[in-house]
Amino acid sequence: MTAILEARGLTKAYGSVRVLEDVDFDLQDGEAHVVIGPNGAGKTTLFRCLSGETRINGGTIRFAGEDVSGLTGAQRVKRGIGRTFQVARIFPSMSAFENLIVAIETRERTHQGLRFTFGYIAPRRAVVAEAERLVTELGLEDTVDDVAGTLSHGDKKRLELAMCLALKPRLLMLDEPTAGMSPSDRAEAVRLITRVRDSYGLSLLLTEHDMEVVFGLATRLTVLHHGEIIASGQPEAVRADPRVREVYLGQH
Repeated sequence: MTAILEARGLTKAYGSVRVLEDVDFDLQDGEAHVVIGPNGAGKTTLFRCLSGETRINGGTIRFAGEDVSGLTGAQRVKRGIGRTFQVARIFPSMSAFENLIVAIETRERTHQGLRFTFGYIAPRRAVVAEAERLVTELGLEDTVDDVAGTLSHGDKKRLELAMCLALKPRLLMLDEPTAGMSPSDRAEAVRLITRVRDSYGLSLLLTEHDMEVVFGLATRLTVLHHGEIIASGQPEAVRADPRVREVYLGQH
């Protein structure tokens, strides 16, 4: 496999506090790479740097062979990097279906073919058909007409994932995708993420605290501690690493 995402010498500081320290990181095309570590290890900062949400202080980031270190988050989305967040980012006053329409139209970046009626933008049939397909694939049939802000936590996350897929990413970054979910919802989320990865042929990068979710999804595992990578490799090998057990997983 070849690396779809590479970071070399990545450094990030907030004032005098160095959150990431000379991090070398790569994600291979087609893998599901999960980053774990104690609170404050730098996981979310690493995500923010890789997605372009925050600027790095040093190092380089390459995506699909291109240096994207200086690109904004929006520019990286155009290149094929999609991201979800710990708290789902949706349009709460719109219906779930309208959220999907907006995501698809954002990707299209054109109003050609739209029909304007009393200030309302009627989407093209192809856009509606794509939104309907996403509704079916993500299991949102019972929520399409509901106001997005009233959805359950799990359905908001599902909707956000559908909106992210509407942008047609090559790499999908999921920040704590099962945070706040019940055990049954977490198990369903793992099945959904696995199905999406396989059907769309995506590379995945995740942070996650729940170890059942981690080992249910990861093909590779990286452990951060105080802004440095202390282990990276096959999940079972990382689980057995003495230092990882000491600083994060525990001895039992």
